[in-house]
Amino acid sequence: MNKLIVSPSPHDENYIKTSVIMLNVVIALVPAFVMSVYYFGWRSIMLTAVCIISCVLFEFICRKLMKRDNTIGDLSAVVTGLILAMNLPVTLPPWIAVIGSFIAIAIVKQLFGGIGQNFANPAITARIVLMVSFPSAMTHWVYPFWYRNPTDAVSGATPLALPETAVDVYSYLDLFLGKSGGCLGETCAAALLAGGIYLIIKKIINPAAPLAFIGTLGLLSAVSGADPLYQILAGGVFLGAFFMATDYATTPISTKGKVIFGIGCGIITFVIRHFGSYPEGVSFSILLMNILTPYIEQLTRNKVFGAKEAVKNEK
Repeated sequence: MNKLIVSPSPHDENYIKTSVIMLNVVIALVPAFVMSVYYFGWRSIMLTAVCIISCVLFEFICRKLMKRDNTIGDLSAVVTGLILAMNLPVTLPPWIAVIGSFIAIAIVKQLFGGIGQNFANPAITARIVLMVSFPSAMTHWVYPFWYRNPTDAVSGATPLALPETAVDVYSYLDLFLGKSGGCLGETCAAALLAGGIYLIIKKIINPAAPLAFIGTLGLLSAVSGADPLYQILAGGVFLGAFFMATDYATTPISTKGKVIFGIGCGIITFVIRHFGSYPEGVSFSILLMNILTPYIEQLTRNKVFGAKEAVKNEK
């Protein structure tokens, strides 16, 4: 005999576990990681391993010190380490990467209560802190080792640091395939796009924020006279749009909120790139929009069905 069971929400027993979500994100980043190894060699493996291991270790230590259940099994620390590594140049000394991992896990994530409680994306915040603290090391870019010189790493500017006519240096195909200087995981747009599509198909992320981000940047670039396709393919737009502007804890919940978040990221990225002294603006734009997320949530929250607005008593 079936019984009516009354209990608090949620009532869906088929919800996706955090570890499954994080595993899918790792899988989606595998193409970008593979291409980073192909382009930059063994140091890409080393730097990625340092970030992942140190993130997991710091999470384990923090949870022990706080006398809370350990959460390394949910794979969130692995994802943070992997995304952080994708945001670093291949020449970065490993000890700086460890500092970045500490900032991401201990300060940005665990200091605010752990997964789901942090107000900003840990990997992005760590990257920005490292850029401010170690600007020379964080902006030392090299061309893919086989592309310019098969025997040694050759320093070179990222596409965004070159003049608007840089399409003569880097073709659209070069940018799409990753044959350019940059961070480990941001150069190959094709690999990032494949990972983003995978996450959308698996319904891990909502495409609203990435499409709004990329579309806004492309539109503003076209209006300003810049090459929109070049602006979209160069730099960390795809990495930021698909893997950092879709973070559950630091971005709006509603689709309307996600669109606003993406548009804001596109506008800020455009402003920094075209009017700022720093050629890239993806990380700064996402961090700033993370801060604005609570206000976007308040602005776009759905009205509870059947609820009435509270009437203020007039004196």
